[in-house]
Amino acid sequence: MSQSSSGAWIEYLNDEDLAFLKRFVLHSGSLKDTAAAYGISYPTVRLRLDRLIEKIKVVDSHDHADEFERTLRAVFADGKLDETSFRALLAAYRSATGRDS
Repeated sequence: MSQSSSGAWIEYLNDEDLAFLKRFVLHSGSLKDTAAAYGISYPTVRLRLDRLIEKIKVVDSHDHADEFERTLRAVFADGKLDETSFRALLAAYRSATGRDS
């Protein structure tokens, strides 16, 4: 079992992610109930959950990457970085560290 799959993914969740995850679990995984608790629409909660899922997948699927790359990928998966900027930063980082691939 890799380090990521054993729980390192949780280290990449911010306080907001953890609060959402806790509320979601406490509402038995109901998107409808979670949306009502937040006072927002179902599609908004669905989007938030999808981003959280993607962030976890990104961290788990790149457990061979170093801390910077995993963090960069998590920020991108969270929707806080556009794809063009993500790709440019990743390419520059890999070039600077000799990890071109």
